[in-house]
This record gives sequence, C-alpha cells and structure tokens, in this order.
Amino acid sequence: MAIIYSNEVNKMCKVKQGVNHGAAEIPEEALWVKAKDVKDISGFTHGVGWCAPQQGACKLSLNVKNGVIEEALVETLGCSGMTHSAAMAAEILPGRTILEALNTDLVCDAINTAMRELFLQIAYGRTQSAFSENGLTVGAGLEDLGKGLRSQVGTMYGTKKKGPRYLEMAEGYVTGIALDKDNEIIGYKFVNLGKMTDFIKKGDDPNTAWEKASGQYGRVADAVKIIDPRKE
Repeated sequence: MAIIYSNEVNKMCKVKQGVNHGAAEIPEEALWVKAKDVKDISGFTHGVGWCAPQQGACKLSLNVKNGVIEEALVETLGCSGMTHSAAMAAEILPGRTILEALNTDLVCDAINTAMRELFLQIAYGRTQSAFSENGLTVGAGLEDLGKGLRSQVGTMYGTKKKGPRYLEMAEGYVTGIALDKDNEIIGYKFVNLGKMTDFIKKGDDPNTAWEKASGQYGRVADAVKIIDPRKE
C-alpha cells in the first residue's frame, strides 16, 4: 500500500526518534513478550458480553496459542436465539487468529461483545494464564464445565408479595424448597439432569435415574413443609 504524505509533511526536515524502545513486555504463559505480530500472542482467558437490548449474555472462553484460537467455549444465557448463534461461533472461532475473530460476524451481539472484551485481555497480557508456564492445555475450557460438561447456571426469582423461589442451582434443577415454621427457606431438593441423562444412557429406567440423580442441600429433614417453587 502506497503511503501519501501531505505537502506540509514533505517540507519538514527529518528529526531522529531518540526514544524508541519498542513495545512494552506483557506476561504470556510465564514469559515476558514484546508482542509485535498476532503470532506473538498466547493465553487462556474468559470474558462476558451482552447484546444491545441487554436481554442476553455470553460467557466466552478462548485458548490462544501463537495467535491462533485453538479452543473456544461459548456459554449463553437469557435468549433462545443465542444458542444457535453460539453453535455457529463454536464452528467459526477455532483455527482463526484473534484478529480474524475480532473482525468476524459472530451473529449475536453478546458473542461479538464478549470477543471484543477477550481481545482486550489477550492483547494487553491480562489472561488467566499470564503467569502459568506453557499456559493451559487445549481442553482446559471443558474443565470449567465439570464432569457433566454442563454450564453452571443459577436461576432465582422473587416478588415482594410472595418472596423468593430457587429454580436452578449449581447442583441442578430445584424440585422442592424446604421451609421452616416461619416460612423461611432452610434448604432445597434437586435433581441433576445431566447425571440423570447419563444414567438413562447407561441403561437405567427414567424413575431409577431420577432417584439416583436426586439430592438435597441444607436442613431439608427439619422442614415443616416442602413446596414446588414453580407451582406453589
């Protein structure tokens, strides 16, 4: 690309740049790197993005090696259409450089925003693996999901008139809320739908799988009553 200078610049005499030490070093996988090109960037990090109407959010995790995205985890919340956009993003992102990914239409505003936020972390050496020797292995994104490979989701609802309702906890789908004599929550019962599905895949009938995947937390045994948070 030809560079065109204005007449004012062409008339100027040349003055040497005395201070020119190059880029500042940034921490990357336990190394201090002067990043000049995309291939100089490595790191594993997370970020959150949101759409324009702010009705949905995306948590994006990227594992970048030598400027190329080797691994991408896309988790979405609050918008049904985002799940389809996330499916496309999971196909699009791996194999692209972080610069390509930044300028690729990832369909959903929230995913695009998350990519922008991650780019800033990665380019400025603020990744989760900045001080981890050799960084994190490809596959580290799945470890965030735990053994069942499901996103950790919490869903709570409450009104002034009727109070709080626990709907989904890290352990799973809440099937009952335990109340004491004052109608205060002292525990909850749940079923882990991921484990239930795995039990069924291994041959258990649905009722057996439901029982094996069920559990409780708190003082459920002391409850005066247990209510269904979705109906009562």
